[in-house]
Amino acid sequence: MIPAARVARLQGALPFWMSFLLVPVAIWGARHGGWSVALLPIVTWGLFSVLDAALGLETRNADPETREDQLRWYRALTILWVPVQFVLLYGMIWYVTGPGNAHLGALETIVLFFGVGVLTGTVGINYSHELMHRKDRRERFLGDVLLAMVLYSHFRSEHLLVHHRHVGTPRDPVTARYNEGFHRFYPRVLRQCWRSAFRAEREMLARRGRPWHDPANPFWRYWALQGMMLLLAGLIGGWAGLGLFLWQAGVAIWQLELVNYVEHYGLTRKHLGEGRYEHVKPRHSWNAAHRASNWLLINLQRHSDHHYKPDRRFPLLQNHDAAEAPQLPYGYPVMTFAAMIPPLWRRVMNPRVRRWRAMHYPEITDWQPYNTATNPMPR
Repeated sequence: MIPAARVARLQGALPFWMSFLLVPVAIWGARHGGWSVALLPIVTWGLFSVLDAALGLETRNADPETREDQLRWYRALTILWVPVQFVLLYGMIWYVTGPGNAHLGALETIVLFFGVGVLTGTVGINYSHELMHRKDRRERFLGDVLLAMVLYSHFRSEHLLVHHRHVGTPRDPVTARYNEGFHRFYPRVLRQCWRSAFRAEREMLARRGRPWHDPANPFWRYWALQGMMLLLAGLIGGWAGLGLFLWQAGVAIWQLELVNYVEHYGLTRKHLGEGRYEHVKPRHSWNAAHRASNWLLINLQRHSDHHYKPDRRFPLLQNHDAAEAPQLPYGYPVMTFAAMIPPLWRRVMNPRVRRWRAMHYPEITDWQPYNTATNPMPR
């Protein structure tokens, strides 16, 4: 007989496995064509927004001291997703450039792979984020594989060495400034994040007396993995397969940066002088306790706690209430949609940023130095 505690742990993990249900949705769209090619974004954004409204918030917290061996079902889903996504992505390329050619038109194929990009961005990059934070080298490598499938491998270096260290300051390209619309934010981060990631790795090697081109630079691994993914797409699907691979990667990157935009918009750490900033606290990230989207995103919306305690596995991330962390009015599916419409975004979020400033930093009267992407504050 299975012990009750083990059954309870399995039941607790099951909702987070909902992401695997998107795989048959993708296959259904490829097989049947027509309107069904749009099912992936409809389900990923629409259905989970409806479920958030229906199921409400989840504010309960797991014991942060839970042992690692009690989290195997949570750990398993991020590991198993890697081969599942690999087979799905390349299987879809094979299908639409081969057997699926007979019934899928060009527009249907483009829409279908838009949905694949939503999947590899919403689930794949998110799972890579979980894996890159782990101490186990095998898990970190699996995170690299997921990022290579969307040609964004440098995200690991940028996230761990730049974003977590400098979040909420002008030194972090990914912290969206107050009044900075997404359409200005997006090209800026694409340009700045690769450079900041490479610079961080180069400086780390320099401190060990090694040049940037030393084999220890992870960018060699990044480039090799990305090259292999591109080559495989070309071998399976020719130029069409390569183009579809690039298209889904672009959509996935867009999804990632939309989420990055939402997570820290307008939130800044107090400058203490001489280039120093206060320590990162839960109040420096937007929190969202919406139940269904946190299942899909493996608690990414408990982002306040992730930055406060980056080493915690996702089931142990704590929800922070409004006294500790600013709260998003909706989950990420709705908020990322709003971010694409800057006037709507500012109407929803700017009053919340101003309330956050008044609540946590009433002593700061001049916020102009914190407001722009070209921040003149001391480095």
